[in-house]
Amino acid sequence: MLCACSGEQFKLEEAPPQSPDSLATRDFSAGGLSSRTADWEPKIDDTQVDEVESTLKEALSLNYEEARALLGRLEYQRGNFDAALQVFQGIDIKGLTPRMVRAIAERTRQRKPRSKADIVVANVMSLHSVSLLLEAILLKAKSLEELGRYIEAAKECRIIVDTVESALPKGMPEGIGEDCKLQEMFHRALELLPNLWIKAGFLDEAVTAYRRALIKPWNLEHQRLAAVQKDLAKTLLYSGVEVSLPSQLQVWGPTTPKSNIEEAILLLLILMSKVGIQEIDWDAEIMDHLTFALSVTGMCESLTVHIEQILPGIYSRAERWYLLALCYSAAGQNEVALNLLKKACGSSEAKQRPHFPSFLFGAKLCSQDPSHAHEGINFSHEVIDLAKHRNEHFLDQGYKFLGMCYGAAARISVLDSERSIFQGESLKFLNRAVENGNGGPEAIFSLGLENAKQRNLDVAFDNMMMYSDMTVGSSGRGWQLLALIVSAQQRFKDAETIVDFALDEAGRMDQLELLRLKAVLQIAQQKPKQAVETYRILLALIHGKKEHWHEDKKLGQAIGFRHEAIKEKNLETEAWQDLATIYADIGSLIDAKSCIDKAQLIEFFSPRSWHITGRLLEAQSLYKEAFVSFSISLSIEPDYIPSIVSTAELFLKLGMQSLPIVRSFLMNALRLDPTNHDAWFNLGLVSKNEGSLQQAADFFQAAYELKLSAPIQKFE
Repeated sequence: MLCACSGEQFKLEEAPPQSPDSLATRDFSAGGLSSRTADWEPKIDDTQVDEVESTLKEALSLNYEEARALLGRLEYQRGNFDAALQVFQGIDIKGLTPRMVRAIAERTRQRKPRSKADIVVANVMSLHSVSLLLEAILLKAKSLEELGRYIEAAKECRIIVDTVESALPKGMPEGIGEDCKLQEMFHRALELLPNLWIKAGFLDEAVTAYRRALIKPWNLEHQRLAAVQKDLAKTLLYSGVEVSLPSQLQVWGPTTPKSNIEEAILLLLILMSKVGIQEIDWDAEIMDHLTFALSVTGMCESLTVHIEQILPGIYSRAERWYLLALCYSAAGQNEVALNLLKKACGSSEAKQRPHFPSFLFGAKLCSQDPSHAHEGINFSHEVIDLAKHRNEHFLDQGYKFLGMCYGAAARISVLDSERSIFQGESLKFLNRAVENGNGGPEAIFSLGLENAKQRNLDVAFDNMMMYSDMTVGSSGRGWQLLALIVSAQQRFKDAETIVDFALDEAGRMDQLELLRLKAVLQIAQQKPKQAVETYRILLALIHGKKEHWHEDKKLGQAIGFRHEAIKEKNLETEAWQDLATIYADIGSLIDAKSCIDKAQLIEFFSPRSWHITGRLLEAQSLYKEAFVSFSISLSIEPDYIPSIVSTAELFLKLGMQSLPIVRSFLMNALRLDPTNHDAWFNLGLVSKNEGSLQQAADFFQAAYELKLSAPIQKFE
């Protein structure tokens, strides 16, 4: 071989020993000619001389390329990447590419079995030759990669893909990998090319390379094909570059993925189905990426289906219930989530090691719903007990949730003595969570909120200032609560200044809520015109966002984000309701009715809309119709306090005979909210009408003091 490379004469009558991998040997044997002169020399006639001569010249030429390929491989294996690159650069890839394309196409074409006497088409390289040259190109690309020249490496690697794809436009035929390394070299190139583009920073090229590897049947093994699909999904999810599908791939009509994230979800769902039928091994990364993709698109409920389909043995029962609970909670179904957590923490798992995340999540969910406050207390005690033994860094989280659950239990307590005890316990455990230092800003926020609800306004103000310092003023709800605390101190102008400052720092959703708060503060300062202008800005922003949502829906991009849309819908309803209240206060009942009609077009079954409708009817002395509206409001939400109080006021206007009914309504309102000054005031009127003047004076005094510390909105 080296003699041929150095240009020495090739003697037919003394055939040099050929290695099994020699190109010349393979080409002759492939053509049905023996390398022994005695066997074939007498049989060659004049018409075959030129063909044999050209074949020999071709063989000598390819031997030179083969030698460089082998020498380059040796240098690469030794780690001499510069030397390997110099050797590989001596191979005329550009000149050989057309011949390699032809050889792959001819050699892989389906053909009938032939006898030894048949001669293949002249001047066609063998697949072994092509494999060796493709390996040389691949090693050249890897050498460039090792030297940090990623763009050049990607271009070299792309030559392999282009070459094979040009020769086999319909994909790789079966069985080609049995005789040579062509298929293996091509598969390695398919896997390497997108990684090189990623390292070079050309993410759009990487996505294109991944798609090329998947759109045709290249005979990739199941596991390798799954790896390519997973890598493409990861790139689509996290690259930050939107690479639309080319027109030739948009063959599914309206179901064609219209964005990177849709395509990624489709790939991950395919992979999960392969895991389900055990075509590929379980890969936790696939589930992680699918969880992320469905979460950011607001499709958490769909994720539950795939968690339930995971084969037994991957997750324990408690882990599976916990993951399902996370999904349902993210989808807004906290009741379902809590039931699953009760299973994970229940008697069926008593013999297993306690699943700490389930107890912690259960405590969190219960702390958000007063109706589950007592269950939350039990969850929180379990969290504290478990944290003392193996999760000490979660101890303060247990104290925080315990304090929040005690606060919620106080607000649903019927007995004053029990309520007082729960309020004390709430502050005790929240202060402990803050004092230990591991509760974080959320513990301070919860403490400030609880102090505000208990009307410890000065302490609550200090808590929120500390919270603001810890979050560097980046929390919209922190600014909201601080403004409400200041408004409860009757410093409306200062509260509005806080809101104005927060508007410059807040995100889009917080900005909408802060705008409404600003308008309510302007109403409290007797500035109806400014309040109406603020509501106009708020509604314009919401309307612009709705148009954006509709446009995204037409483009097929509005996959999720239902919670955000629901919040905006509620804000729009509340804005029209507030406007109706403004117009009612200034005596413009027609405008007020128009605003409340718009609110009911958005949400017909809103207790506040029916309550305001009742107040408008009451202002027109239509007491029977007003009573019907208040009744509808209470049928929608039986514990809606404003309608309970308004119903009591309406009964009070009917005269002495209805005083017991009025007292019953007002006591129910105070049971739900002991700090409601309107209920205390009307209860004083009842006592006055009954002749209990001292009791009436006490009720009026309570109403006056509570009104002085009442926020313009409910502390939440």
